Amino acid sequence: MSDQAAAQQPNSPLVVNIQYTKDLSFEVPNAPAIFTQLRNQPHVNINLDVQVRRIEEQASVFEVVLAIRAEGLTGAPQTNGGEEKPPVVFIADLAYAGIFTLNGIPENQQEPVLLVECPRLLFPFARNILADVTREGGFPPVLLTPIDFVGLWQQRRAQAEAMPPANA
Repeated sequence: MSDQAAAQQPNSPLVVNIQYTKDLSFEVPNAPAIFTQLRNQPHVNINLDVQVRRIEEQASVFEVVLAIRAEGLTGAPQTNGGEEKPPVVFIADLAYAGIFTLNGIPENQQEPVLLVECPRLLFPFARNILADVTREGGFPPVLLTPIDFVGLWQQRRAQAEAMPPANA
């Protein structure tokens, strides 16, 4: 593409400037004993969060972080409150981030882009990193199923609307 053709193309509304592993931690707190005690695949609990912060006010540049915590347990946690949590097999914490520029997106329409579209773009890379680190740690790879980021965003909005104002 010539420089003239590139100059005539309108700016994309969403630009991925860079994506990177912001933080990665993997631990096997009960090693080496856990490797001889574990008879079945570990039960894995997943916690996921999306965090957004503006890093350049005038340019509408944001850092979006997809934070995933996978905790492997020797068995499924008990639902009755008195039961003890099964021994931890592994803990994997991943913060996978991207720097995004929003061009021409009105302020009132930026939230769904930042909390739905940006994490959707980051997710496949974070999924691969989590699978690789758990496999390299000596366990079956943790393969995350697709995430409904629209549902998570709607749930977050509903919780925010249900909270009373801080000044009330």
